[in-house]
Amino acid sequence: MRRRRPTPEELRIWARVARSVTPLDGASPPDPSPPSSDPPAGPAGANPAPRKADEPRPARSTRRHEPRSGATPAPPADRGRERRVRRGRVDFAARFDLHGHTQASADRALKSFLQGQQRNGARCVLVITGKGRGGESVLRRNFLHWLTTPEARRLVSGWSQAHARHGGHGAFYVFLRRPAG
Repeated sequence: MRRRRPTPEELRIWARVARSVTPLDGASPPDPSPPSSDPPAGPAGANPAPRKADEPRPARSTRRHEPRSGATPAPPADRGRERRVRRGRVDFAARFDLHGHTQASADRALKSFLQGQQRNGARCVLVITGKGRGGESVLRRNFLHWLTTPEARRLVSGWSQAHARHGGHGAFYVFLRRPAG
């Protein structure tokens, strides 16, 4: 995206502001000309030659991002229970915190935890993934991806983001299926 060029009025204002600035001790005064709106030029020959109007444009990448299949939670076996848990009104059977795990150890430990809880008859557990820096943790992303796999579908009937008091964006309620047999 190209930046727009300053208007003549903006150039006059910039020059007035630049003249009014007192330089720090030992520093040279600022250049009263406005900052360049063009990107800085790279080394010689770095920019390709301009394309002629009759030349074909390079093809855009045909690779499209695949939609996240199954990224939405499946309906849990017991909707009333899900509603109560999401509102923070029902206790979950167990809590599992992925903090401190590597991606590989988190995967193994989570599978083992969910299988054990299902064998013990738990219907809902809390999994804490963490929020991560900058909005998305790697473990959270991997957890959500894992929930869409056939392996997880054998254990999990659904999931939802946890209530704020249980971790909010950094935690999930996982609803487990009844064990087969």
